[in-house]
Amino acid sequence: MKDNTYEVIIIGGSYSGLSAGMALGRASRTILILDTGKPCNIQTPHSHNFLTQDGETPAAIAEKAKEQVLKYPSITFKNDKVIKAVKTAEGFEITTESGKNYSAQKLLFASGVRDIMPNIEGFSSCWGISVIHCPYCHGYEVKGQKTALMANGDIAYHMGQMLMQWTKDLTLFTNGKSTLTQEQHEKFKKHNIKIIETEISSLQHEKGYLQSVTLKNGDVHPFKAMYAKIPIEQHSSLPTELGCTLTEQGFIVVDEFKKTSVPGIYASGDCITPARAVVTAVEGGTKAAVSINNEMCMAAF
Repeated sequence: MKDNTYEVIIIGGSYSGLSAGMALGRASRTILILDTGKPCNIQTPHSHNFLTQDGETPAAIAEKAKEQVLKYPSITFKNDKVIKAVKTAEGFEITTESGKNYSAQKLLFASGVRDIMPNIEGFSSCWGISVIHCPYCHGYEVKGQKTALMANGDIAYHMGQMLMQWTKDLTLFTNGKSTLTQEQHEKFKKHNIKIIETEISSLQHEKGYLQSVTLKNGDVHPFKAMYAKIPIEQHSSLPTELGCTLTEQGFIVVDEFKKTSVPGIYASGDCITPARAVVTAVEGGTKAAVSINNEMCMAAF
């Protein structure tokens, strides 16, 4: 192997990237994993629904994973940001923020997404702690409590349906004029789900733990838990620059083998799906790695 030349470069070294790295390392592929150290769940106190790790901190899971992955000698991990990537005759060449150039036959984007915070005072401080995105990840810890939901339209209706399994005291904040259909409004009324359209001004909290929701008309509603559906954007613009197709929601389109629309480029983890959880990220990384290795084996045979 030439200096700075690898078989696979993985952009993103959190759960999905590390999972892919382990599978490829066990196939003795030369792998470079590049990561910026800024996971989207950096504030989240605990991870759930991951066998043997339930209740562990996300950081502890990632640290242990990295330690295990780097036991495989063909894997290199660098803390650096990829700022440029181009297609070459042999595969791909990337440039990092530190000015280094690396090349590989295949690229895997496990670079995650960035949550776009609404202009609500206190929201970002509570995000991932008491303002949460997923009942499967965090719902058990707040089950049965008086609960707020900040969403609108079809996603609000879907979340309302789901959250009734965790609480019977649910209030929907559409944060502006409701876009629910009349039928959806009637369903919410049937299940005693109050709908408040007044925009939210701020969230009162103590070190990220929600206490109340204040509206722009001055009304204050006490809550200790809130679910919220907010928009995302890709952490990295490189998939788009390389020609990868995105969904309307901004996720990278992949097939069942984690292949993107660009030959040689794969994607896994949060950057491809709204189903964001450690366990799904790990599963996706492993599947992408198997797909990459299989393709390389068939090409070399």
